[in-house]
Amino acid sequence: MIHKTWEQTEPIKKVECIHNEAEKFVVNNVLTPGKTYDVQNESEEFYFIIDNSGRIGGFYKDYFKEV
Repeated sequence: MIHKTWEQTEPIKKVECIHNEAEKFVVNNVLTPGKTYDVQNESEEFYFIIDNSGRIGGFYKDYFKEV
């Protein structure tokens, strides 16, 4: 149940959004290109960040570059 404490834990690193043009999903409402986000957790395919809505979201790593 680690996802219940992600908003209170220290981020593990920072990433910068490089684009928000998704093929399948609508992410342009919650990601801003050029903005830096704190990574709360990550998997092989996703970063879990606090997005523009203020909630934790999982996004493909190809939207970001590491800072």
